[in-house]
Amino acid sequence: MYIHIGGTYTLSNKYILGIFDFDGTTANESATVDFLRKAEKENRVDVISPDLPRSFIVTLDRVYYSPIAAATLWKRMEKAAQDVYRQMRRSKDTEISI
Repeated sequence: MYIHIGGTYTLSNKYILGIFDFDGTTANESATVDFLRKAEKENRVDVISPDLPRSFIVTLDRVYYSPIAAATLWKRMEKAAQDVYRQMRRSKDTEISI
């Protein structure tokens, strides 16, 4: 399943390692700030919007700064997972037994 993370960016949930609140995790966490600085230095950061980032998404090989709140992105992931589950249930319910 794919999650829209802002702008023209859509990511497969298979590659998302974490979704984090930008202000909450960078305010007091020097390890997080160091990680983000290193990713920026290695050109592994995509800034989705010129607006201030509200969250960042860590994937296998990149970090995305998103203008969308982390809670909203989590809700999108949960909704997508529920939709997949419903589709699986429907297809199971419509199977014909012989």
